[in-house]
Amino acid sequence: MKLEGNQSNVTIHRFENKTWLLIVGIIFIASTLRSPLTSVGPIIGPIRDSLGISNVLAGFLTTIPLLAFAFISPFVPKLSKRFGMELTLFVALCLLTVGIVIRSAGSILFLVVGTFLIGVAIAFGNVLLPALLKLSFPLHIGVMTGIYSVAMNISATTASGISAPIVVNTDFGWQGALGVWAALSMLAVILWSPQLKNKRSVQPKLDKTSAEKPNFLWRSPLAWAVTFFMGLQSLLFYCTSAWLPEMLVSEGMTVEKAGWMLSLLQVAQLPMTFIIPILAGRMKDQRMLVIGTAALYLIGYGGVYAGELSFVPLWMIFIGIAGGASFGLAMMFFTLRTETHTEAAELSGMAQSSGYMLAATGPVLFGLLHDVTSSWKSPMLILLIGSLFFLICGLKAGRDEKVISLN
Repeated sequence: MKLEGNQSNVTIHRFENKTWLLIVGIIFIASTLRSPLTSVGPIIGPIRDSLGISNVLAGFLTTIPLLAFAFISPFVPKLSKRFGMELTLFVALCLLTVGIVIRSAGSILFLVVGTFLIGVAIAFGNVLLPALLKLSFPLHIGVMTGIYSVAMNISATTASGISAPIVVNTDFGWQGALGVWAALSMLAVILWSPQLKNKRSVQPKLDKTSAEKPNFLWRSPLAWAVTFFMGLQSLLFYCTSAWLPEMLVSEGMTVEKAGWMLSLLQVAQLPMTFIIPILAGRMKDQRMLVIGTAALYLIGYGGVYAGELSFVPLWMIFIGIAGGASFGLAMMFFTLRTETHTEAAELSGMAQSSGYMLAATGPVLFGLLHDVTSSWKSPMLILLIGSLFFLICGLKAGRDEKVISLN
C-alpha cells in the first residue's frame, strides 16, 4: 500500500509539473502577442521621418498585422487539427522571431514584409490560446484568461514605454527598438518546446450538428455580435496605439512623454484584464459590464477630443480601464457563448477573421483623415462613433445565450 501511495504521489507531482510548464509556456506566448505591435506607435514619427513615408503608409504598418489576422485566422483551427496545437504554436513562434528580425533590417520593403510575417504568426496565438485554455483548464477559464490577458498587456505596456527611450537615448535607433522583441519571442520558443511531445488539436465532434456548426456560425446573429464586438475593441486599441502618441506630440508633448502616456493607458488596462474575465465567468449576463466599459471609452475619448491636455493622464486611465475590460470580455465571449473547445476555436477564428478585417480599416482611415484635414478632430470621431457601436454589439454579445443553442 505504501508503494502504491508513493506511486500516486509521484503521478500527481508529475502532473503538477506538466501543468506549470504549460502555464509558463502560455504566459510567454501571450507576452509575444502584442509587444511587437505596441512598440510601433510611440516611434511611428521617427520611422516615418527616417524612411520618408506618408501618414497613410505609417498607419498601414498597424493595419498589415490586422489584415494578416483576418486572412489567416479561419485556417488556424484546420492546421491545428492536422499538426496539433503544440507544434502549430511552436512554428508560429519561430515565424514571429524571423518576422521581428526582418522588420528591423532598416528598409521599407523589409519593414512591410517583416510586419506581415509578424501578423501571420500572432494570428495563430490569437485563435488557439482561448481554445487551449478551454481544453486544458475547463474549471478555471476565467482565472486562466485573466493570467493570459495580464501577460499580454504587461509586455504591451513595456513595449510602448521603452520604444521611444531606446530611440532617443541609445544608438540603436528605431530598428533596435523594434528588434529587441526577438529576444522575447526566442525565449517563448524555448519555454514552449517541452510541449512538443504532446499533440492536442481542435477536434470536431462526430455528429451531424457539430459538422454543420462552422457554416452555421456565419448565419448566427450572436456569433456576428461577438465578431463585431471583437473587431470594434481591436479597432479602438490599434487606432489608439498607432496614433495617440503622435497626436499628443503634435499638441506639444515630447516623444518620450507621449510614449509614457500610452504606457499609462496600458498600465490601467492590467487590473481589468485579470478581474473582468473572472467577473464575466461568474455572471450569466455580461451586459452591465459592457455598458460600464462603453461609458469609460466615451468619457476618455471625449476628453481627448475636447483638447483638455491637462487631464490627459485621467483620460488615459479611463481609456485603459475600458480597453482592458473590453479585451477580457472579448476573450471570454469565445468560451461563454460556446459549449466546447472546438466551438470556441471556430468562433474565435470567425471573430478574429472578420473582426480584424474591420479593425484593419481604423489606423489607415485615421491617418488618411489627418492627411486630408490636417487636424486630429475628424479622426477622433472614428473612436467616438466606434465606442457607440461597441456598446450596441456588446449588448447582444453579453446576453446569456449559446451559439449552439440557436442551431
